[in-house]
Amino acid sequence: MTAPVPAASERGVRTPEGTDRAPRHTLILVVVLAAVLLVSMDNSILNVALKTLAEPAPVGLDADHSQLQWAVDAYTLSYAGLLLSSGLLGDRLGHKKLLVAGVALFGVSSALSAYAHTPAQLIGLRALMGVAGALIMPATLAIISAVFPGDKRVRALGIWTAVVGVAVALGPIIGGALLERFWWGSVFLINVPVVLVAVVAMLWVVPDTARSAAARARRMDLPGITLSGLGLLGVVYGVIRAGDVGGWTRPEAAGPLAAGLALLVAFVQWERHTPHPALNMRYFRERRFAAAALSLGVLYFALVGGTFVISFYLQSVRAYSPLLTGVCVLPLAASLILFAPRVPKAVARFGVRTVCTVGLTAMGAGLLGMATVGARTSVWWFEGWLFVFGAGTAWVHPPSTGAIVSAMPAEESGAASAVNNTFRQVGGSLGAALLGSVLNGVYRARIGPAVGGLDAALRQRADGSVAATLQIAQDLAARGRTAQAHTIARAATEGFLHAMRTTWITASTVVLITAAVVFLLIPTRDGEA
Repeated sequence: MTAPVPAASERGVRTPEGTDRAPRHTLILVVVLAAVLLVSMDNSILNVALKTLAEPAPVGLDADHSQLQWAVDAYTLSYAGLLLSSGLLGDRLGHKKLLVAGVALFGVSSALSAYAHTPAQLIGLRALMGVAGALIMPATLAIISAVFPGDKRVRALGIWTAVVGVAVALGPIIGGALLERFWWGSVFLINVPVVLVAVVAMLWVVPDTARSAAARARRMDLPGITLSGLGLLGVVYGVIRAGDVGGWTRPEAAGPLAAGLALLVAFVQWERHTPHPALNMRYFRERRFAAAALSLGVLYFALVGGTFVISFYLQSVRAYSPLLTGVCVLPLAASLILFAPRVPKAVARFGVRTVCTVGLTAMGAGLLGMATVGARTSVWWFEGWLFVFGAGTAWVHPPSTGAIVSAMPAEESGAASAVNNTFRQVGGSLGAALLGSVLNGVYRARIGPAVGGLDAALRQRADGSVAATLQIAQDLAARGRTAQAHTIARAATEGFLHAMRTTWITASTVVLITAAVVFLLIPTRDGEA
């Protein structure tokens, strides 16, 4: 089933001038990776701005935990829902066209997001940014696969992964620096000049890739794409509502959740029998492909959902500035940059199963370690465990991505890229929804008694986020209600720490169970080749 991807010359890659001479590899890689950096950095920039967005206007948008979850999930849902169709469309129309269109749309939606007046507007514009991301990311991997031959392709994919790590580092630092001097919208507006330069460079540098007749003839699986998108929306909506209403069995949560799961089951059945599936289920018969997809999904489940709370912990509990918060995320990025380029050698020596299992185990250990921190724990203890968690993600990401891409035929490079990115985004979306729901539900339960004496409007606002609760405590103290303010502030801090620990322990449990499954599922070294 595994088929090697042919070299660029074999795939008919054309330079921008339309000749058949070898493309300018380094320049093409730099331009393509600029798009990867743009999309990946935007996600990490948003994380450091979450606490600011939770504050009342004019500082923020007075968004509660649920709305902040949707700001993350609106992006990942539209991203994940369109990835399969985007990859197939790129195989038919050309990945350069989709890359340029996606980057341009990303710039427009970023500019509009900067001037959103309500959480609902921001959520809608974040969904539009997700559409742009869905056009961009499959195209970047497909172009790299088409342009780079043999070993150069392996190195280019390794650099692709490292750039994601660089984005994790740059995003919080740039976002924190902007929030120190400007309003929250600046974290989106910074994308616009980068987009303008990137679009011009892509039109000039990035080559068109010749599409095979088979790729051009493939039909779009519109029913499958619709079923998967609606199913994911139902599941994520139901999970987030469970945190809002305080129970999984309440009709507001159970109804959408059951409907979403039913649609996803229908999606799987449809894909098994349709002659032109968006996601060919036969690939999952190969154990290494299935394990790689599972590993990648759980990696982003923990990465997106587990780090959702870091901004609130550092800014609300430890009272760090946005810039210092961004600096504190550096160990996560540093571990990715340090270890990701070394993973191919480790895979060659020890095999995919060992490397992925060790990586997932390290991720689980890092999450458990972070669950031990408190309000006065040395920040270096937190930083150390964050580094361990990041090192684990670095060991899981490259072999999982490589196993998925190499398992699909060369003429389906766009679809392979889309499958890879789909599992990343579905995992991230479910992580933000499920772990965010755990955080929200536990925090509401713990803070309830302390805010019970407030009027209904203030109590509802206090339930929304720890930032809102602490702001209410400050307002009460300013009005002379010092004792009540102290009680609420202490309950908010202790309640959030308990919710944070529960969230990270939940994430660790999922990751460690996955490590055991992957170890059992992936063949031994003798069967891997």
